[in-house]
Amino acid sequence: MKLQRIVAGAAFVGLVATMTACSGGGGGDSASGTVNWWTWDEKQAASYEKCLPGFEEANPDIKVTISQYAVDDYFTKLTAGFVSGSAPDAFQNSVPLLGAYAGQGQIMPLDDLIAKTGFDTSVFSVGLDSWKYTDGKQYGLPLDWAAAAFYFNDDAVTAAGYTADDIKNMTFDPETGGTFGEIVAHLTVDANGVRGDEPGFDKSNVKTYGVGSLASGDFNGQTSWNGLVSSTGWRLGDKASWPTKFNYDDPAFAKTLDYVRGLADQGFAPQFGQFTVGGAEQLGSGSVAMVEGGSWDVTTMAKVPGLKLGVAFMPTGSDGRSVISNSNANNIFVGTKNVDATWKWVTYMGSEACQSAAGVDGTFLPSIAASMQVAADAQAEQGVDLSPFTDALANDELYAAPPTVNGQEVVDTITPLFEAYFSHERDNDVFAEMAQKTEEIFAK
Repeated sequence: MKLQRIVAGAAFVGLVATMTACSGGGGGDSASGTVNWWTWDEKQAASYEKCLPGFEEANPDIKVTISQYAVDDYFTKLTAGFVSGSAPDAFQNSVPLLGAYAGQGQIMPLDDLIAKTGFDTSVFSVGLDSWKYTDGKQYGLPLDWAAAAFYFNDDAVTAAGYTADDIKNMTFDPETGGTFGEIVAHLTVDANGVRGDEPGFDKSNVKTYGVGSLASGDFNGQTSWNGLVSSTGWRLGDKASWPTKFNYDDPAFAKTLDYVRGLADQGFAPQFGQFTVGGAEQLGSGSVAMVEGGSWDVTTMAKVPGLKLGVAFMPTGSDGRSVISNSNANNIFVGTKNVDATWKWVTYMGSEACQSAAGVDGTFLPSIAASMQVAADAQAEQGVDLSPFTDALANDELYAAPPTVNGQEVVDTITPLFEAYFSHERDNDVFAEMAQKTEEIFAK
């Protein structure tokens, strides 16, 4: 998860015996039957520990060691492991790095193993095709998927005269903002109690913004502007996989981004970079009435003291409802000394048994539909609503983040241009430049 942050740094705590928080331990050991698996997310590491008893009962000669590293160190350690031959046998990876790792020959194509063992890849309801490289081979088995949603303060919505269904059924168009724009304006309240759509509203002295900032330097805007512009039919890449450019020069994109930037100019959203705290803190403090966040945020949002949380998927636009979805997956290091044992662990992680056991914690959205429902049911019992995500999956309202080559260069090049735009240092003429730069990067 957290796609851009992962790449720029782009979905865990060490556990005794079977899990080591900062152990090296790469490369596997065929003599001891140990498989080393890495992740960057401490919450998912703790969740996947629940898969170990079932796996080790079925495979008593194999021990799995799970290691978690902070995202800022994770990919640096992986790269060092590739060079030294001590990388973990298998590890969680994010789509933007598929091109680099497969292109360098550091991860193993899985097609022969899939064929040899008869592993049924149709079990995955989302994410599988994102992990095919330009050679057409399958390099990853999905672990999870992620999308964005609007999290809102239900009490603030009620006080404004709206219902939760009003938020869940918002519409959007880049000309007027649709009912999304109307709701955001009315949810905004200045220090004198005047709402954003009422005479006398003071945009320079806002107490509660209608929506958190939708401005972002992230190249795909996964948890900011993407759901709005995608509702117009826009897609990030000119092709679903391995695009030749990103469609930043599309008129619908410019129009939508101008609308998003205008929310802050009108005082309905904070200025870009105004808040240094996250969405949960903004909602909890009453600084915003509604904030967009990732699916990985839902359990955190639900635990904010005193907050009656509502969750809504994206507004409906001229092309319906749609949002980009990222899928993390398991890759196998080409230098593993223990291919068979590693494959057993990777395929077990890709089983309904494991994804259901780990998914109940709500730390990720399982790639297997049945396990996704198990997670949703378990979280519902704790008062956490995952139905916007299960509905989006069932209604085919997701589109996969396109795998690309040179993903890190895209981040390094595009981020400062987005930041310049949202800071008013540049205007929407920057979008044609951004599209051209991605075309040049992808052509390398």
